[in-house]
Amino acid sequence: MRKPTTPQRAATALALVLASGIFASAASAEDAPNPLAEGKKATFDRQKGNCLSCHAIEGGEMPGNVGPPLVKMKERFPDKEQLRKQIWDPTKNNPNSIMPPFGKFGLLNEQELANVVEYIYSL
Repeated sequence: MRKPTTPQRAATALALVLASGIFASAASAEDAPNPLAEGKKATFDRQKGNCLSCHAIEGGEMPGNVGPPLVKMKERFPDKEQLRKQIWDPTKNNPNSIMPPFGKFGLLNEQELANVVEYIYSL
């Protein structure tokens, strides 16, 4: 059997590197957290978002009724950034709001807040 030339070996090595990168990308995409699932988890978590203490949310157990049901959120907040601001600090729009400022007080970190916004916006 003839030994491959240097350009052939280089091409084979490059093909192997590129193929391994494709597989690594596919694996990391599968391992990446799902923002909607993570947002739902934080929203329902009594230690994090705890949205169920005040809001009815489809699939939630023992919801409160102090706040409005979280439905048709895209109609209520056509601009997702407005929803984010509402969750970050609801007292900006309503100084008498009983909703805690989840972002301002650090109840949710930036990633958790982004995930909660994605989930709530999907309702």
